[in-house]
Formats: sequence, C-alpha cells, structure tokens
Amino acid sequence: MSKISFTISSDVSTRDGIGVELYLHDKIQLEVFRDDSTRRRYIKLFSDDVDLELVELCIQKFKDENLWKFMEC
Repeated sequence: MSKISFTISSDVSTRDGIGVELYLHDKIQLEVFRDDSTRRRYIKLFSDDVDLELVELCIQKFKDENLWKFMEC
C-alpha cells in the first residue's frame, strides 16, 4: 500500500496564500495552492508522472480543509 501524507502550509514570500502538499513515500509529488494576491488557484507538479488519482485526492483535501475561499490582501 502506498504511503500518502499531506502538509498544509502558507507562503508569503514570492506569493501570498496557502496550499496543500501531497507526499508519496516521503517525496513531494504535487501542491494545490491558493494565491490570494493574484486570486488564482493552481497545481504545481514536482514529478513528471503524477497519477490523476493523487491529483484528485490533493484537490479534495484542499477543499475539505476549507482553503477554497480567497482572503482579502
């Protein structure tokens, strides 16, 4: 069975928002991020081949953690 874990972290350096990182066997695979300064949500991949199931799982975790709404900057 695959070992999947998540980290929720904010970033206020080059971007201003919060995201969910998904790790598979302790290696980061992807990040779903909400940038409040640009009012964008996007996915960053850290591997060439990321299973769609992992992408969907990370998006669902992002929504479950109530991170969808933008904050006012």
